[in-house]
Amino acid sequence: MKKHHALLLALLCTLSSGAWAQWQWVDKEGRKVFSDRAPPIDIPDSSILKQPGGRSPAPTKPASSTEPSTERAAATPKPAAKAPAAGIDKELQARKAQADAAEAAKKKAEEEQAAKGKAENCTRARSAKTSFDSGQLLRHTNAQGESVFMDEATRKAELQRLQKIMDTDCKR
Repeated sequence: MKKHHALLLALLCTLSSGAWAQWQWVDKEGRKVFSDRAPPIDIPDSSILKQPGGRSPAPTKPASSTEPSTERAAATPKPAAKAPAAGIDKELQARKAQADAAEAAKKKAEEEQAAKGKAENCTRARSAKTSFDSGQLLRHTNAQGESVFMDEATRKAELQRLQKIMDTDCKR
């Protein structure tokens, strides 16, 4: 008995709330649109699948391309100026804009981090080049982990490496 009461209550709520879409049509991109508002004027009558009250639109003779459908224009309330396009969710647009802004901020932060890293590399390379240009004997650690003085070939290779770093990271 309780199941019948629950089912009857659910059916009554559904019928009285008008929760089902009154209008259905196919938009210019071929997507099916469900709405409680009439479709835009530029949607042809042949694209309207369902009207309020569960009725399908009555087949009418095709209107010529030069004269608008007077029946539809009279039945459809005129949209207010600057009314939002049917089928577009404002909340979805707001979330998309927020996601785009977050992505732009993330990209900007990454670019700033990369610029900061390049500036640090530039500073270290200039400092090392100053040490190399001073003419002092410099030590480095070889493959065996021993500290040895740099020979001319190693010194020249290190100067070339420092110059490449400065060429890429010290752009102003």
